[in-house]
Amino acid sequence: MWTHPFTIAGGKTAFLIFLCLFLGSCHSTSSTLKISFTKVPSADIGGTTKIDTIEGRAQGIRPGQRIVLYARSADVWWVQPYADHPFTKIQADSTWKSQTHLGSEYAALLVDPGYVPAATAEALPPPVNGVAAVAAIKGLGLGPASTPLPVAKTIRFSGYDWTVRTAPSSRGGSRNSFDPANSWTDQKGALHLRISKDSKGEWTCAEVKLTRSLGYGSYVFVVRDTSHLDPAAVLTFYTWDDLGSEQSRRELDVEISRWGYPQNENAHYVVQPYYIPTNVFRFVAPGGVLTHSFRWEPGEAVFSTVAGSRGPAEGRVVNKHVFTAGIPPAGGDLVHINLYVFGTGQMLLKNETEVVIEKFQYLP
Repeated sequence: MWTHPFTIAGGKTAFLIFLCLFLGSCHSTSSTLKISFTKVPSADIGGTTKIDTIEGRAQGIRPGQRIVLYARSADVWWVQPYADHPFTKIQADSTWKSQTHLGSEYAALLVDPGYVPAATAEALPPPVNGVAAVAAIKGLGLGPASTPLPVAKTIRFSGYDWTVRTAPSSRGGSRNSFDPANSWTDQKGALHLRISKDSKGEWTCAEVKLTRSLGYGSYVFVVRDTSHLDPAAVLTFYTWDDLGSEQSRRELDVEISRWGYPQNENAHYVVQPYYIPTNVFRFVAPGGVLTHSFRWEPGEAVFSTVAGSRGPAEGRVVNKHVFTAGIPPAGGDLVHINLYVFGTGQMLLKNETEVVIEKFQYLP
């Protein structure tokens, strides 16, 4: 997993702010539980070179609880100080202290033993499922008069509103940047996603996600020929819970990629986590228009790929697989369509690429 660094300009004025909030609202498991910040770094857009100290107190805690810190940059919360060192110990005098990379905001989660934090999150988790309390605060110098964040780009596709990703991602273990110009719909309503190079010669990717959760049901994606995809390009149709922990992202995937190895099959179905062998079904997707789908029900997920665009009930079946183990419950998940670069395979991406999704359909 890629660990995102942030630039820090040290906040030198020590102050005490008692708060227990989640994006402006107070949450706690008891009236005596409080998370406070006694030192907050300055705000910045993020970078790679500077680190500062963040400090605070946690009162009313239970044995074994720890602090998980996040810093926000480019609309994403990044665990601090590093993805492989996500926990901050609470001392006997109730104080905690850690280094952090810079962001526009900082957050402290009080978590129970056994909680596994997400390396990145688009929103802070609520105080449930192992999170006892959440506190967040703006970095020094970022007040109400500061320049507001840009409004997210939204496009209309297949009768739904989709938010276009601008924040970087570490999906697939590779760092990827996203340019909203890489996602658009044409005059016929088809969705185009592109991997292109920016002015610095670096790859930028594309992703859109639904603005609302649909839950159990059938998810259908009609895709034009993807046989041209570079071995290091990845096209994914998946569900994802932004507020879930790493143990519970409610993730089901149809992934089209050779993962940087030309000899690999070019498609697979996944019920995450992928490292459980029975959670992955690999196959070869042929050229031409294909309809990928999965039917998500309690305790079962049925994936299929058929030739053509007439849907899973009418087309020639290319492959089908039924998963009955480890199926996540629906709730809070959003559909994502993602085209990105897999940077750790045998072959690196060589050429710009584009895919076209003709239609998305949801059937309850």
